[in-house]
Amino acid sequence: MLVVAVSEAAKRSTLLGALIASLPLTSLLAMIWLYVDTGDAEKVADLAGAILWLVLPSLILFLALPVLIRLGWGFWPSLATASAVTVAGYLALVRLLGALGISI
Repeated sequence: MLVVAVSEAAKRSTLLGALIASLPLTSLLAMIWLYVDTGDAEKVADLAGAILWLVLPSLILFLALPVLIRLGWGFWPSLATASAVTVAGYLALVRLLGALGISI
């Protein structure tokens, strides 16, 4: 349902579609659910902190995809490459955080 809403909104307004897609609905629902299940605000804080770190490499996708498409790559090769680079970003960040003694 959310994917349809984003797609339909983006047909009318890129800004509106992007706004809906960028809402951290999954994160909010997960934090609420975790708190309701455990009553432990510290666990929610830990989850929010881990999400913050992991949002950073996800931004790679949103940088790489439009660049590749505007360079003339097709949609599917651009999506595949941007996704692969994003996965590499996640792996690199997890290693870096581990080396710095930061656990997520």
